Amino acid sequence: MEAVTEQKKTPRLRQGVVVKDKMDKTVVVEVIRRVMHAKYTKFTRKRVRYAAHNPENQAKAGDQVVIEQTRPLSKTKRWRVKEITQKASGV
Repeated sequence: MEAVTEQKKTPRLRQGVVVKDKMDKTVVVEVIRRVMHAKYTKFTRKRVRYAAHNPENQAKAGDQVVIEQTRPLSKTKRWRVKEITQKASGV
């Protein structure tokens, strides 16, 4: 008999910008992607907003972050902030 080795799935990653940070331990991340129209072959922008877990409240509005998919943490949170790639430029 052969031993079956289980491979752990790598989590889905998305890169976006934090648009809201008013909630405690939660940020809203907007991910924009370019999609080509099937008939007209023109690129359009699709926007999706994800509620992401931010345990130490480090990510602020305007920051670019990488989020990863995780188990359901609440009714709307299925993503977790993995890292902050670029901080927002303070005015």
